Amino acid sequence: MRTRRREGDVPEPRSRWDEITTGLWMGGHVWSDGRQRHQDVVVDREFDVVISLWTRSGHGPAPGVEHHVAPIPDDWLTAGEIDSVRRLAVVAADAVRAGRRVLVRCYSGYNRSGLLAAQTLIELGHDGDGAIDRVRLRRSPWALHNPAFEQYLLTGLDVASLLSGLEPPPP
Repeated sequence: MRTRRREGDVPEPRSRWDEITTGLWMGGHVWSDGRQRHQDVVVDREFDVVISLWTRSGHGPAPGVEHHVAPIPDDWLTAGEIDSVRRLAVVAADAVRAGRRVLVRCYSGYNRSGLLAAQTLIELGHDGDGAIDRVRLRRSPWALHNPAFEQYLLTGLDVASLLSGLEPPPP
């Protein structure tokens, strides 16, 4: 399974993670410090819940931290993958409502984590456009640069799941 798209000229993030709304953080496994040096991100106990859409051994979180892992590609998703994002957005929104600190992460912390963070905002009452704008404002203008993910959010994940589950007609 392809898990990362080639990023081309997309810069690495300037921070390990950023707060999107109170209690909801978005980040990745890598970032670039002020001198353009690549740094790995390791999560310990900074968060109550960590949701990883891409993961690498040794990057945390610490034992005992609630950790959900659902690898998805940075590409068009299957109906099952979209349903996983929907389910995890409910988990994240419930945790935020309960006052818990939630980190949603992927490789760079732009697309996959942006999809889930924006869907969590929708679960918390934002509309699709507002959720996308907030993710880009709080994380990076590069967040959600995958046009498929932006389209999923604007269409609605429930509709996107139904549409991706359709099989093409026979020839």
